[in-house]
Amino acid sequence: MTEAARELSNQLAAVVERAAPAVVRVDGRRRGPSTGVAYRPEGLIVTAHHVLEWDEGIQVTLADGATLPAALVGRDPSTDLALLRVKASGLAVPAWADAGGAKVGHLVLGVARSADGVRAAHGIVSALGGAWRTPSGGFVDGYLETDIAVFPGYSGSLLLDALGAALGLNNAGVVRGAGIALPPPTLARVVETLAAHGHVRRGFLGVGTMTVRLGAEQEAALHQDAGLMVTSVQPGTPAAQAGLVLGDVLLAFDGTALARPRDLLARLDAESVGRSVTVRILRAGQPKDVALTVGSRERGAS
Repeated sequence: MTEAARELSNQLAAVVERAAPAVVRVDGRRRGPSTGVAYRPEGLIVTAHHVLEWDEGIQVTLADGATLPAALVGRDPSTDLALLRVKASGLAVPAWADAGGAKVGHLVLGVARSADGVRAAHGIVSALGGAWRTPSGGFVDGYLETDIAVFPGYSGSLLLDALGAALGLNNAGVVRGAGIALPPPTLARVVETLAAHGHVRRGFLGVGTMTVRLGAEQEAALHQDAGLMVTSVQPGTPAAQAGLVLGDVLLAFDGTALARPRDLLARLDAESVGRSVTVRILRAGQPKDVALTVGSRERGAS
């Protein structure tokens, strides 16, 4: 090993060692533990929503080996984040950094805690991008993908740059087949909301939908090739009150065309709650505008 390689190797090992006290083991599913990161010294821990298969009986193992029961503060399925609380104080927390300094090709580390202790993996930043919506409609402040191989306990692990700055929380559940890191601004917004309210407020219409292709004549007249067919309407919801029925095809939400269920979810964010909007629909082959007021749902669909 050359001196330069030895120095880099020692530097990366030191980065993992400094970060390890903030990384905890989370037991909340049948198929083995996952990882979480201490977010506040007084016992708040952030992890991935999908690794918690139950709401009770969750345990957290700290860096010093102490295993504590954890209370579920709240979940946000749209960003695949969950917040836990343990009766502990003085927890080490990461030094969160602005991921804006990351570049494609930069070396990064994933630090997790398994049943056997700290586990680390390395890779590079493989893709970067701006703010985006998850398939479930959650808003994420920036796109950061790495090529770190997904290993048991990967989701909820800490992403670090080569100098030890915390760039985000690794998650394999947000986009299937991709290792995405949720950046510090997203973590801060969701954690603060969950800590205060136990849920992230989202807009709600009360419909089930599926993508449907429009006929050639309708496509030419409406200038779009697909819409969302209403497959269910829950009684007493904004959709029911507005008169939406099975078989209606949603074409646009407040002027934004709809072609996939995720298009509608993206419009139903916290800011949409209580707003009066116009939904353009296709009923019996004829376009029609329907006014409705967006409701609120704490978890789940449209």
